[in-house]
Amino acid sequence: MAKYKVSADIGGTFTDIVVEDDRGAVRIGKVPTTKENPALGVLQGIGELVGDPSEIDFFVHGTTVGLNAFLERRGAKTMLIMTGGVSDTYTIARGHREELYKLHYRKPEQLVPRRNVHEVQERMAWDGSVIHELSEEDFKPIIEKAKTEDFEAIAVCFLHAYANPAHELRAREILKKALPNISVSLSHQVAPEWREVERASSTVMDAYVAPVVELYLHTLKAELGKSGMDKTVHVMGSSGGVMTDRLATERPIATLMSGPVGGSIGGCELARRTGLKNLLCVDMGGTSFDLSLVVDGQPEMTSETVLEGLPLLMSIVSIDTVGAGGGSIAWMEAGGLRVGPQSAGSYPGPVCYSRGGAQPTVTDANLFLGRLGNDSLLDGKMKLDSEATGNALTKLGAEIGLSDREIAEGILAISNAKMADAMRTITVGQGIDPRDFTLVAFGGAGPMHAVELARELDMTQVLIPRFPGTFSAWGMLQSDIRHDLMASHIGIMSALDESLLDAEFAALEQQGRGKLREENVPEEAMTFARSVDLRYQGQEYSINVPIKKSDSIASILELFHSLYERRYGHSQPETETEIISVRLAAIGGFEHGDDGEAFAPRLGDPQVGTREVIFDGANHATPIVKRDHLASSKTMASPVIIEEESATTVVPPGYSITIDTFGNMLITAGESA
Repeated sequence: MAKYKVSADIGGTFTDIVVEDDRGAVRIGKVPTTKENPALGVLQGIGELVGDPSEIDFFVHGTTVGLNAFLERRGAKTMLIMTGGVSDTYTIARGHREELYKLHYRKPEQLVPRRNVHEVQERMAWDGSVIHELSEEDFKPIIEKAKTEDFEAIAVCFLHAYANPAHELRAREILKKALPNISVSLSHQVAPEWREVERASSTVMDAYVAPVVELYLHTLKAELGKSGMDKTVHVMGSSGGVMTDRLATERPIATLMSGPVGGSIGGCELARRTGLKNLLCVDMGGTSFDLSLVVDGQPEMTSETVLEGLPLLMSIVSIDTVGAGGGSIAWMEAGGLRVGPQSAGSYPGPVCYSRGGAQPTVTDANLFLGRLGNDSLLDGKMKLDSEATGNALTKLGAEIGLSDREIAEGILAISNAKMADAMRTITVGQGIDPRDFTLVAFGGAGPMHAVELARELDMTQVLIPRFPGTFSAWGMLQSDIRHDLMASHIGIMSALDESLLDAEFAALEQQGRGKLREENVPEEAMTFARSVDLRYQGQEYSINVPIKKSDSIASILELFHSLYERRYGHSQPETETEIISVRLAAIGGFEHGDDGEAFAPRLGDPQVGTREVIFDGANHATPIVKRDHLASSKTMASPVIIEEESATTVVPPGYSITIDTFGNMLITAGESA
């Protein structure tokens, strides 16, 4: 009888597996990511933790397949078709520069070069009325080129298609009839919003990753089916909800931030359980450092983002990423020490992995300074080679006249400074005081650096969740099915026809119900969240304002002014306000287990030994404690190293540690046990 819920987070270094049984008990596992076929790593992890995949009742996973295909520029060969006379808007894009004083600025490289951007004659007006009918003859040379040059995907972005998609739909019919095996992405389905540059960029991104994501999902589903699991495969979406593999294949752009988002949703569940409503979540793995905010118990959301300089219109949990992880390589440049963004990954990995890595990494520095032990990883199943690490650090230090110890401390100092700068960007840089937040650290390397990162920003509380090394995968099990829908609705709020607005939302709700029914969500589990994008007249950018069905225009405007002042420090209530678009989140709720009762410590003495650890240049005899043996309400003083299967938590002197009823670990500055 099926009784397991399983999630898998496929990262650049490890694939994390979380299994929850019907009693709420949780088990975790980590296996190296099999980059040639990520499905193999997932199957290995499931085999080790579940045994019989036919006993899985629900399966969800997060994947960076689409994101990695974009970052590594190995997506599909893509063509873009636009309205005659405006095709250069994609290539020229916007004229602003993000970094005004960067002397060697280079404009971001588009995914489709100018020679592969083509035009067809057609024209819609802003209100969706037809100005010029679609010229089907114009497709003949485009189709011939697609055949002869082996294009794999085509993006179609016509002017004002969000107001009337008829020409884009007809374009797809023409293309699919002549090119049945090619992937076609339409702008009104990917990003039904005004602003052609951003809409074209989003549609191209969807087309660029579509064949890669489709092949991956097809392979994973087939492999799981062969192993005996016949349940629907769910995928974590960038907006914080899950979707079926079929719908993910239809809109692959929605999976771009699939992996990191799980940690943000897990943070929301932590906020609910602990009562700590404002959290700064940091996920440090082997390759990257991801950051997100939970404010008043909800994830920070945005309707647009930028990846590698390319704008995207999509509902997404706001996540910032920098190239800093346990596998970040230390190297020399112009006589100075650098750390990252290059990563050793899982193969060959850090020097201490003994898999052929020759350059020391952040993990090697932690091992050398005693923060990791030779048996710290995966409960001792993975042995680390401290001698090889010492030799590599000595060799690197000799290049600039530093000792192995100084080099190790320098690697951690540089890595921590880089991550702290990223934390300041999403807090202080947005007018947010990080001291009002609790730092939640997870990922395989996050708990090792959490306390020192909190100290950099004067944050006094750090929360390390249960199973921090697989926390993003656990967060996926706390997610609901979610689909984000929107429609452009440009007008002045003071002259707004409320009945027309209600009709817009009713149409979106009907679409949302249809999508949720496709995923077998019962009517009683469906909820719908409304919001509108507003701006002051004459401005370019808008603010998303959550609203209720019963809200009046006056109350919506009052909330907008309040949100505007919170973000920018002032508001203009006397200025006319415009509505730009209406948005609806269609949510299908799951029953989520509460593992609080399932948490129980193992018997035995938590302390298993003592190790010399270097903190701030001095040696400290530091207790080594096994987290699995720490009881609820247990309090300890630092310094201490707390080890568990998925991560190691490093707490320097000057802190106290308490375990709550859910097994989470709260680290507080300036207190003693």
